[in-house]
Amino acid sequence: MPTINIEPLTKTAFAAFGEVVEMDGATIFEINEGFADRCNGLANVDVALDGGATNIGLVIAQPRTFPLRVNLMERHPVGSQIFMPLQNRPWLVLVCADPHDISSYRAFSATGRQGVNYARNVWHHTLIVFDRDSRFLIVDRGGPGKNLEEMFLKADQRVELMPLAD
Repeated sequence: MPTINIEPLTKTAFAAFGEVVEMDGATIFEINEGFADRCNGLANVDVALDGGATNIGLVIAQPRTFPLRVNLMERHPVGSQIFMPLQNRPWLVLVCADPHDISSYRAFSATGRQGVNYARNVWHHTLIVFDRDSRFLIVDRGGPGKNLEEMFLKADQRVELMPLAD
């Protein structure tokens, strides 16, 4: 079974699939009488198509067993989807241009301070975490229409993710 190499998550490497959501490189300014820092414009929330609205959610994810056999990829045709970790725990991001094309898969190692904003129609795997009860804030589309397409892969189309080296 083909394996996917895992690379660090950077804005440049991930640009074809959406945006990396992080404070690194952002313009930071003080608020709340100097007791807090804020930065704006970290991602483009794309949810308004066909009457959609912004949906804010939380998810608690559980770790998977490695090597991870990829059986399912999904995408959201009418809205983007942001996953932002709420704990400083590393996690993995798996995307592809075409689930049937093994060479189009890319895997990224994200820090617990990096989120991703999957652009509309980008194929991605569900959350891949290493720690129990890993919490994420999700910003995606709510409203009318179907915004989830799942593709279950046949045995000869599957790829495998190996664990990260210590």
